[in-house]
Amino acid sequence: MRPAHCNIGVPILHRPAPECRRKSTQYLNRPDQPKLAYKKIKGRSPGVLFLPGFGSTMKAHKALALEDFCKSLGHSFIRFDYTGCGASGGNFSECTISQWKKDVLSVLDELTEGPQILVGSSMGGWLMLLAALARPDKIAALVGIATGADYLVTAFKQLPLETKKEIEAKGEWYLPNKHKEAGFYKIPYAFIKDAENHCVLHGAIPITCPVRLIHGLKNDHIPWQISLNVAENVLGSDVDLILRKQGQQMNGKDDVKLIVYTIDDLIDKLTTLA
Repeated sequence: MRPAHCNIGVPILHRPAPECRRKSTQYLNRPDQPKLAYKKIKGRSPGVLFLPGFGSTMKAHKALALEDFCKSLGHSFIRFDYTGCGASGGNFSECTISQWKKDVLSVLDELTEGPQILVGSSMGGWLMLLAALARPDKIAALVGIATGADYLVTAFKQLPLETKKEIEAKGEWYLPNKHKEAGFYKIPYAFIKDAENHCVLHGAIPITCPVRLIHGLKNDHIPWQISLNVAENVLGSDVDLILRKQGQQMNGKDDVKLIVYTIDDLIDKLTTLA
């Protein structure tokens, strides 16, 4: 059992140390694959592995807050950059869901010890599900934050036929997103075609570990109904869906506090069961 004093307070959660004071970036070298930048804190099991969203990096606010939490708790934690993102090698414009799934599995296989709680944000929630399907023995639990399972494929299919033909001809899709400086994501058509091979919401999802899904009702990018669909499709019975009425990108103080407490509760439950 964990000591009762391990629950941490808001000051630790919301004033993470500057990036320059944190552990220096390490790199996972892989044969015939771009190197992956990561930061790892050693500690007890279950470990926590953070999967960023589309175009995000391991420097995201949620990743840093979770690192501080796991460090205070004495549990292992890893955050990393996908191929083509942040400090990792590779070209972002050439990346696919297939490539980023390989990245997650590389981190799981090469850098983790013991069972892991995967925390996936947005598209990271989609990759979290794919990783759990590919490596069920390594996964202790899943925490999805505005899980974007199948989102890009679904959004593309909902476009008018002429628009889809135009995107196919140009080879690029400018997906509006007001949270980006440019006001959109530039997504290669090849990315969409590859992503179609990794959709998970077409039927039952054979995942039986504990699953926690947190989604803001005011998220204007990833519809909250996707998290509901995931909750309905996952075969396991230990599945909770939390909808935040005022939640948007889940970066606010209370949002991050909820995420951390959700993981804290899971660690306590898994440790007790063990």
